[in-house]
Amino acid sequence: MAINPLAMTAYTVTNALGRGMAAALTALQGGLTGLRRCDFADAVLNAWIGRIVGLEDEPLTGEFTAFDCRNNRLARLALEQDGFRLAVDRAIARYGADRIGVFLGSSTSGIRATEIAYHERDPATGSLPTCFDYQHTHNLFSATDLTRRWLGLTGPAFTVSTACSSSAKAFAVAHRHLQTGFCDAAVVGGVDSLCLTTLYGFNALGLASTALCRPWAAGRDGLNIGEGAGFVLLERAEPGDERILLLGYGESSDAHHMTAAHPEGAGAALAMQQALARAGLAPAQVDYINLHGTATPLNDAAEDRAVLRVFGPHTPCSSTKGWTGHTLGAAGVTEAVFVALVLDQGFMPGTLNTRERDPALGAGVILDNQQYPVKTALSNSFGFGGTNCSLLFGRRNAP
Repeated sequence: MAINPLAMTAYTVTNALGRGMAAALTALQGGLTGLRRCDFADAVLNAWIGRIVGLEDEPLTGEFTAFDCRNNRLARLALEQDGFRLAVDRAIARYGADRIGVFLGSSTSGIRATEIAYHERDPATGSLPTCFDYQHTHNLFSATDLTRRWLGLTGPAFTVSTACSSSAKAFAVAHRHLQTGFCDAAVVGGVDSLCLTTLYGFNALGLASTALCRPWAAGRDGLNIGEGAGFVLLERAEPGDERILLLGYGESSDAHHMTAAHPEGAGAALAMQQALARAGLAPAQVDYINLHGTATPLNDAAEDRAVLRVFGPHTPCSSTKGWTGHTLGAAGVTEAVFVALVLDQGFMPGTLNTRERDPALGAGVILDNQQYPVKTALSNSFGFGGTNCSLLFGRRNAP
């Protein structure tokens, strides 16, 4: 049964491509990656990363000093782009601050603050520095708390942490809250920043490439880690609404393995099918799929099987992680906003860095940007432990 759609009334994104929507659009249309050789903190790795330049020099101060950490700096930076705060102010005037929820996704939150604290612990006692504030930095609620305080919101708020599907699932959480009347609008999004735990962790798992990531490529050998943040203001769609809508969502769990996806993409296929059902659309009515597309051999193969099962080989699809790297808990909202750009600008991004598709994979992956009047688009986000989420966006008059 089709759900009541929600309108994306404001949105913004910040990542290695730059700050705000204009930077993202310029890079996507120009084929300009934001990835660079690893130059983060004390990480000595042969890897590529998506680092946001200057974040190290922009602390939180004043009443927000306690929140100061890399993750919260990134959240604050993103909130100040594209007039997002002004859009939220208008929503507050319309609904009241207590009727707007905040639902964010993050996988590691401010873990970098804890890394620094352990590095600076007392050599004699092992005690952590007295200035270390776990509640306002590393705690998973930290960025959500900062966001609601920064925006002056007092409605329902919590953090979703389901690895790389976190900020995609935040959209589903928001829809349920609006549908059941707990709030009238919602700020959804996600933020994940670079840290040594993530960089060395993925490297230890053998999942990090020493080259630029190449989703769906014949010789793909792993992902690049990036950082990013994005926010979307969701409100109930109005009759005749011409804005971009969240038409449907699907969530599933593989229950297969702690880190690896189900090899046949069973849970991924179920999430896509649920999104279609909630939107009341058939697979043929989807113009474009933004793949999770991490560029790891097993994940791409599993997602390929899932896409073929639901859509067949002809629906155009691509991965945008060659631009930003894998932003983990922020990937869902990052790529949801990219899909909004696709719908607004009438183009489908290619699969950056990939020049030859793996002949063993059959989904309709495009390698180069294509101009096309996209009306309906799906975005996939799949995380460790088989936590899957698919979001379907479009306009009410989509065919």
